[in-house]
Amino acid sequence: MLANVRKGLIRSNTFLEKIMPLITPTAIAVGVLSEQTLLPHTGLVPWIFAFMTLVGSFKSNMHDMVTVLLKPQKLLILMLILHVVMPLIGWLAAMAIFPGDVYTVTGYVLLFAIPTGVVSVVWVSIYGGNIALTLALILLDTLLSPLIVPGTLYLLMGASVEIEIGEMMKGLLWMVVLPSLVGMLLNQWTKGKVNTVCGPPLAPFVKVGLFVVVAINGSSIARYLKHPDGKLVLIIAVTFVTVLLGYVIGALVARQRRWSYEDAVAVQFNSGMRNLSAGAVLAVKYFPPAVALPVISGMLFQQILAALFGYFIRARARRLLRIHAPVQPAPPERPVSH
Repeated sequence: MLANVRKGLIRSNTFLEKIMPLITPTAIAVGVLSEQTLLPHTGLVPWIFAFMTLVGSFKSNMHDMVTVLLKPQKLLILMLILHVVMPLIGWLAAMAIFPGDVYTVTGYVLLFAIPTGVVSVVWVSIYGGNIALTLALILLDTLLSPLIVPGTLYLLMGASVEIEIGEMMKGLLWMVVLPSLVGMLLNQWTKGKVNTVCGPPLAPFVKVGLFVVVAINGSSIARYLKHPDGKLVLIIAVTFVTVLLGYVIGALVARQRRWSYEDAVAVQFNSGMRNLSAGAVLAVKYFPPAVALPVISGMLFQQILAALFGYFIRARARRLLRIHAPVQPAPPERPVSH
């Protein structure tokens, strides 16, 4: 009985992974259409998110972290892309296109200040990338998020907008850092058994949790999405271009430094992906609703862009295999009979 339930949950997770690009846009649509039903349940979001982070951290362990830290070059470059290059791009783009609109600018800074997405593990594993580098980055980025997120907002926005730094740090500690540490320690203590035993059957609930979190957060800004105007269309367009740039920069860096296929896959996905559900929670909880618009709009196509880049990664890998495939020697000519 239990074995059948487990198999059913694993099959469900396989199906949900295939439709990942559709999960977040659909959840936003559900949130907008069910505003009155979902809005009273915003208090559940931090709890659901903490559960998602806990299960996602079952794959992490100290060994992977130490292995990557001993050769930290790729990790440091990823952190620079994530927390220096991309926040500056988001800030400059927003300042140029939305001058004087402090809440929209703050939304773009928050969009690129939040840590890399836990879901990037799914994409990196699908395309055979460096899982150890990905997990180490997620763990380190997550642990540092209570410092990096408020710090980036303060450095780029200063006194332009009121930032509840202390409350935001506490929120990140509760939703992200503590569940990550518990998940990693459980994996370490059980020598990986918690991941092999509990990880697969709980994985579909993480996808469902993501859907619920995005839907509830979508309901929080439904009044903006129900009555779209030129500004909203412009926000969506700017978000698309800036999020796309994250993937492109990761790909260019990996190619310029001639990293292996596995490292290149990890760098591309982790440069482009963000923990947008965490960003939406922070935006809705600690800022006026307008700040959430860039973050929520990023959810419309982050997974779609990941699927698109996955297609390009696979196509390029096949092309390189054809180019470097060993040339088969021509068969010996048969003597001509007279």
